Amino acid sequence: MNIRSLTRGDGVLIGAAVVLFIASFLDTAGCDGPAAICDQIDFGNSWEASPLGWGAFFLGIAGAALVVLSHGLPQPRKVLGLELGQVGAAFTVAAAWNLLMWVFESENAGAGLILGVIAALVLAGAAIAAPMIPALKAPLVGAPRPAVAQPYGAQPGPQGAPGGYGYPGAQQAHQPYPAPQDASQGGQPFGGQPQPQPAPQPEPQAQGGSDFTPFWFAVPVARPLYAEDGSGSQIAELAPGTWYLAVEQRGQALIAQTQDGRRGVLQDATGIQRG
Repeated sequence: MNIRSLTRGDGVLIGAAVVLFIASFLDTAGCDGPAAICDQIDFGNSWEASPLGWGAFFLGIAGAALVVLSHGLPQPRKVLGLELGQVGAAFTVAAAWNLLMWVFESENAGAGLILGVIAALVLAGAAIAAPMIPALKAPLVGAPRPAVAQPYGAQPGPQGAPGGYGYPGAQQAHQPYPAPQDASQGGQPFGGQPQPQPAPQPEPQAQGGSDFTPFWFAVPVARPLYAEDGSGSQIAELAPGTWYLAVEQRGQALIAQTQDGRRGVLQDATGIQRG
């Protein structure tokens, strides 16, 4: 599970689920009588009322877990033709509705019901609205900044990607005087830079009359990478917190290369973080 693929909306879901879990152990009913009498009454929590505990509180917690899990998986998973996130969102809505009915039918709702219905409403709202609100779509954990490559040497790039070939800071390695040959560079020509492994793709094509310079980038949220043949098939999913190499630009789309050498079309390049 990629933690960096989680969004702020997932953080709200996790927080609301924790509050819902705590509320499930509080009293479901209150008392308006004298404190001496109320202290002697055991009103019970939601788990002692099985339909309430399992049909509302557990349902909401399970729904939040499914939504968060769906965002952390590298590939979307489906249950009966529905994605895990859709199933989880439906669970949170059902839990909020169930708790609302319990509150309306209760003559004197306790702290457990009141706190539970508030947490369930926040849970359902975050599960439904998070994909549509930019502030909640932002990454929960920002992508780390790549380390600057050192001159006359191939420093490892982000996530093990080789230095050079458009990696941020690699241009600093070009000095006015040739570098002495080092045996650790694998017998490179005098003054040459070490070749990246795996081998880079062919030279990027000119775009709009100017040469396109490859660069490293990270996506703010998980985005699909489509095949270059125009078939519309998804070949990979770019995850936040990982750096990828843009090797070509086609209109508003980028041709991105993953660390295992696969190339595809990133149709949505808005909000990407350049290295």
